[in-house]
Amino acid sequence: MRFPLPLTVKIAKHIIKHKIKRTPKFALVLQLEPLHTCNLTCTGCGRIREYSTSLKDVMPLEDCLNSANECDAPMVSVCGGEPLIYPEIEALISGLLDQSRIVYICTNGMIMRKKMRDYLSSVYAVSQEPVLQKLVDEELITDKDVEQIRKGKMKGKPVIYPSKWMYWNVHLDGLEYTHDLVVEREGVFKECVLAMRMAKIIGYQVATNTTVFKETDMAEIEQMFEYLSAMEIDGHTISPGYDYDAAKKDMASRLGKDPEEFFLTREMTREKFARIQDWSERFTIFGTPVYQEFLAGKRELTCTAWAIPTRNVAGWKAPCYLMTDGHFGSYHEMLDKVEWEKYGVVDGVARDPRCENCMVHCGYDPSGALGTNYQSGDNWKNMVYNFGPRPKTIKAGADIAAFNGVTNGHGHLTGPGNGHHNGNGQTNGHSKGSCGSEASESNGSCATNGAEEPTLVQISKR
Repeated sequence: MRFPLPLTVKIAKHIIKHKIKRTPKFALVLQLEPLHTCNLTCTGCGRIREYSTSLKDVMPLEDCLNSANECDAPMVSVCGGEPLIYPEIEALISGLLDQSRIVYICTNGMIMRKKMRDYLSSVYAVSQEPVLQKLVDEELITDKDVEQIRKGKMKGKPVIYPSKWMYWNVHLDGLEYTHDLVVEREGVFKECVLAMRMAKIIGYQVATNTTVFKETDMAEIEQMFEYLSAMEIDGHTISPGYDYDAAKKDMASRLGKDPEEFFLTREMTREKFARIQDWSERFTIFGTPVYQEFLAGKRELTCTAWAIPTRNVAGWKAPCYLMTDGHFGSYHEMLDKVEWEKYGVVDGVARDPRCENCMVHCGYDPSGALGTNYQSGDNWKNMVYNFGPRPKTIKAGADIAAFNGVTNGHGHLTGPGNGHHNGNGQTNGHSKGSCGSEASESNGSCATNGAEEPTLVQISKR
């Protein structure tokens, strides 16, 4: 099967139950943001600027778990900010799994290896030695890490266990040069790859999420998926970059750039995603085939933002994950009070001008799953896609030159021509890629020696 049977059945039963009950609006996925603090400042993300006055605030664990129960979505996407910074992230994940939810941890990958070392420490036994040796051989942990794991200091403490109901969902917007540029720090791509390799060896499920922007090279994204296929990554979410207000303001004020040079229009999205259906035959793309047809410009869909609600430190965010017209005290209050007919695009006409260029998965993918724009055969398409065979591993993807940035001396701060690469493998006084290493996990900082880092709109094709 393309997707694990228990997960597919769980979501299908949830939809069928509400269809039988004729529930007008119900949640499929909860976007849970327990905090907005992040250790990266990604270009195109306005979240930490939108909530700049509440970056130190966190949702109490009880509120997080109650929110999941309140909307009763079968799937919870734990995001942020960087969710692994949340002080009670282990208890949160455990609590959501105890509620029988499917859980995605949407992470930038920088703290993943630490959390997995904690898990290894909690379950250490002599029988684990071959796994530890494999991790050392592949340079995913150090001999010092092994010593700490053997002490078993995490035994009896909450950790993030591998589960068939949970995915690490790692942010990747391209190969090394491009991704490090988007996240505005060198070495992040390398850390993501190391963390994903470690996760697969230990037995976690791993997915990736990718945002496509105006200057995204889709051939590079295809190469990235081939590379990830060789790593046997379990699936991918891909969505167009949308010019929502907070992101536009951040781009203009922080970077001094014109958002129109960065974000996609509706027509550009269709051009970028013209081959998405071909890709879904080669790669395990999360998202319905109906949504893929929408991205490719073969059909229209109506936004169903209420199906993927967002709960954060300020309350239930409305009308959607990217637009903020208010926060509500409960999910049902939000459903009742928001004038949903004021938003989205219908028959090519935007009800709200802010919706004009949006084709983002959190608004439109549930439309395909719920059949809100029903056309003959849609339900059958979804069934065939979900229960169809999983795409074969592309072994040749292992030969792709994914490390085409700082690892090879072509970093944005440390590459040739920037005055920071001394030709002997050292950059800014650190080894290449050190800004993305786990040494920077504790404070999320990375020294740039005052250099001005280029933005994505300045990318030079390599």
